[in-house]
Amino acid sequence: MYDITIIGAAILDVLARPVVKKELINRSYPAEQITLTPGGDACNEAVTLARLGKQVNLITKLGRDLSGQILLNYFQENGVSTEDTVVEADLETGINIVLVDEDAERSFVTNRNGSLRKLSLLDIHTEALKKAPILCFASIFVSPCFDVPAMASLFRSAKEQGCILCADMTRCKNNERLPDIRDAIQYVDYLFPNYEEAKAVSGLTEPDEIADAFLDCGVSCMVIKMGKDGCFIKTKGQRLVIPAYPHTKCVDTTGAGDNFAAGFLYALSEQMDLADCGRFANMTASLAVEALGACTGVRSLKQVMERFQETAEQ
Repeated sequence: MYDITIIGAAILDVLARPVVKKELINRSYPAEQITLTPGGDACNEAVTLARLGKQVNLITKLGRDLSGQILLNYFQENGVSTEDTVVEADLETGINIVLVDEDAERSFVTNRNGSLRKLSLLDIHTEALKKAPILCFASIFVSPCFDVPAMASLFRSAKEQGCILCADMTRCKNNERLPDIRDAIQYVDYLFPNYEEAKAVSGLTEPDEIADAFLDCGVSCMVIKMGKDGCFIKTKGQRLVIPAYPHTKCVDTTGAGDNFAAGFLYALSEQMDLADCGRFANMTASLAVEALGACTGVRSLKQVMERFQETAEQ
């Protein structure tokens, strides 16, 4: 029924830029731009994929409130299916306050009681896993309800349904190390941490050593996001360093990693080779950081293809 299923968080982001944190003691702070945009790892991936032309099924959890309705309307407008999304009456839909500094880096204020951290294994039905050949778990370590046994159960079920299993990652919250998450990541075909996240979990510093440690735990392909340096990809048989788009004008890095993952998933679903998957992902991320908000920069496949083809000619 779909090309890709995305599982994870969908929230609203209130972004302000540029913000100098040491000046926030003032009663009023004049930012150049303040905007409300949808966000959350799964939301960002799903919307970008839909704009690239893919049929996407989003599995997330929302409250039956104004914020939740805004998100549901937004997904409908962008052609993202929410038929397996859970909406609960007594749950607050997550809202993040995002402060973007002059270097386009971010600080977050989050609601610990909001929907961002409430998605659980009980919210995901086995039948939903059968609807697409590719499944992406949008962020390991985001939801406390998804501990290692829960992730392992979900990932095992996805593989039993024949899915190509992908996962993104955020920074570990409780000093988890690779042995702690091995039971879950052994099922993952493609893993998309950024360098700092992979470094924290592995305890290693060199990309080759980091990738090898994850591969030894059963991950089939490590895709390490390296920010302005592009990405580092390694399997048991390949090692690739893919440079970033050289002409990026960075405004806001919110959602850059999620858009990278969406670009990689698109290329994977198009059966591109591993190098082109990495390059297409880099081009997608480069567009994302050129606008304020995670779901703002990438508007169409044509945009990404222009940069993809430009770099192919170099």
